[in-house]
Amino acid sequence: MRERLVALALMAGCAQASAADALHATAIEPRAFGYHVGDTVERELIVHIPDGFVLDAASLPRPGASGKAIELQQVSQHRDSEPGGTRLTLRLKYQVFLAPTEVRTLEIAPFSLGFKGDGREQSLRVDAWPVTVSPLVPLEVSPREGLGELRPDLPPPSIDTRPAQRRLTAYGVVLLLCLAWLAQVYLALPWWSRRKRPFASAWRQLNQLPAAARRDAFQRVHDALNQTAGEVVFAHGVDRFVAAQPRYAGLRSDLLQFFQQSRHEFFADAPPAANDGRWLREFCRKCRDAERGAA
Repeated sequence: MRERLVALALMAGCAQASAADALHATAIEPRAFGYHVGDTVERELIVHIPDGFVLDAASLPRPGASGKAIELQQVSQHRDSEPGGTRLTLRLKYQVFLAPTEVRTLEIAPFSLGFKGDGREQSLRVDAWPVTVSPLVPLEVSPREGLGELRPDLPPPSIDTRPAQRRLTAYGVVLLLCLAWLAQVYLALPWWSRRKRPFASAWRQLNQLPAAARRDAFQRVHDALNQTAGEVVFAHGVDRFVAAQPRYAGLRSDLLQFFQQSRHEFFADAPPAANDGRWLREFCRKCRDAERGAA
């Protein structure tokens, strides 16, 4: 009986020794749920390497591969001595780059580690690990205000229109002043100057005088002639007046006749002709037309 127990103990010790000498690994996996885009996932692998074997560095997964839903970002190693070999701790850091519209299950890619020693080669496979990635927001959002697909439009901001109104008022005042100036220059002043022209004024006065007031009529025409010439005009000065005022050149004979009738009116004793009043008004009208440039 004692011999049987000793044999069993020796067999157990040999099994433990052979297990310690074998290449094996323990994986500490991360949680498989609750990830979103941008999150990091860390996976730890503890490899027991017996004496006489070394890790083939070329078999380690390499970070930086782009275009995958879960990309390997970093690989770190740590070695500790243990009885019969070496304990290698590998830490692999992944990042999620997928933003799904619904919950999806992805897999951390599997890989194999190679080991060399004593002319032999061994490999250790690390299986895939599932990871569940959720969308950032659900597709169906609560219809409560502020949570739907569309938000109500903001009211337009109020704009102070008083500066624009003041500018428009100033522009209107300037425009009215300009219009008033143009009306003064092109309407009021010409109309006023026409009414103040000597022969035009004399023509209106002649139409208001009675037929008996012949001397007053001649005096009005003499005054208009003197104002136009800027001096007192006599019969011998008609040619000088016409030379200074070319618009009256066509009335030279009428001017001489006017002085002749005026002399007859003021200095002759004979009574005037019956049509002298009509002739004086017609003469004044001709002078008025010449004064306006219409003759």
